[in-house]
Order: sequence, then C-alpha cells, then structure tokens
Amino acid sequence: MHRNYKENLIPAARALRNNMTPEERHLWYDFLKKLPITFKRQKAIGSYIVDFCCPAVKLIIELDGTQHYEDEGLAKDFVRDEFLKKSGYTVKRYSNRDIHQNFEGVCRDIYITIYGRDWD
Repeated sequence: MHRNYKENLIPAARALRNNMTPEERHLWYDFLKKLPITFKRQKAIGSYIVDFCCPAVKLIIELDGTQHYEDEGLAKDFVRDEFLKKSGYTVKRYSNRDIHQNFEGVCRDIYITIYGRDWD
C-alpha cells in the first residue's frame, strides 16, 4: 500500500498528539473538534508532521511559536509550505499570539476558508 508519508514519522506524530501545546489544545478542543467536518491532529504528510489537517477540503492549519519568525524558521516553513501546496493543500498559519489575543478571529478565518462564508 502506498502511503503519502514517511512511516518513521508515526511515533513522533503520536507523541505530539499526546503533548500538544496550550495553543494547539485550545484550538482543538474549543473549535476544530466541534466542527462537523473532520480534522486530524499532528498528521504526517510527506516528510512533515502538520499541526492540523482536514483531508476533506485539503486544509492544513499550523500554529507558529516564535522560532517560526526567525530566519531559519521562515526558510524551513517556506520549503514545507511549498511542498504542501504542491500536494494540493491550502496552508493557513497563525501565531500563538493570534490564538491568545484573537481566538475568535482565527476561528472565523478558518470557518470562512472551509465553508466560503462567514458564520453570521
């Protein structure tokens, strides 16, 4: 069976699911898990593990800590995002600060991306 991920990533993905950051837990339990569409946490795709993935609409959501805004992190994220986009995914990135300071705005943006309309 052909897999779209590297098999050796599975233990790491499982560990990440069991040790989510506070921001990941907040987004997961207070929004994504409640949606009628299925999201996967810490999903292996190619050589990467993404924070959240909705296969039905080919959407990936990444929550970024401060290391993602340094030169090395930005460069790695660019390569990663290009691979994911070429694989047919839309990648949405939000900072941990966004989760803390604008949680409703993040949720609204994700909802609009999925359904093409606001929830109002």
